[in-house]
Amino acid sequence: MRFTRDHEYIEAGGDLATVGISEHAQQQLGDIVYVELPALGATLKKGDAAAVVESVKAASDVFTPASGEVVAVNDKLGGNPSLVNENAQGDGWLFKLKLSAPGELDGLMDAPAYAEYLKTVE
Repeated sequence: MRFTRDHEYIEAGGDLATVGISEHAQQQLGDIVYVELPALGATLKKGDAAAVVESVKAASDVFTPASGEVVAVNDKLGGNPSLVNENAQGDGWLFKLKLSAPGELDGLMDAPAYAEYLKTVE
């Protein structure tokens, strides 16, 4: 699992990757009330705004940590956006990408580096 400075995570297996927001991000947002997911088949470039997570506090864009095509979205979030609060880095995933440039993941933080980064932003 890799992380961005904007608190997204990406977990890749081969050229397929799962994207969502980190546990830290969901804690900062508070109770998630709505999630807007990207369209299936959408082609995203690293850094593109891909989704929106709305909480009782604020709405936040979710930026894609890598380039690729959206091949799945988490339909369960439509009826139960609180899954993001319950398990952001598990059942609360947002979308899956077929990676077009897997090398982009190399520039992202691993879990220990992300934990260190969090110490600088809290």
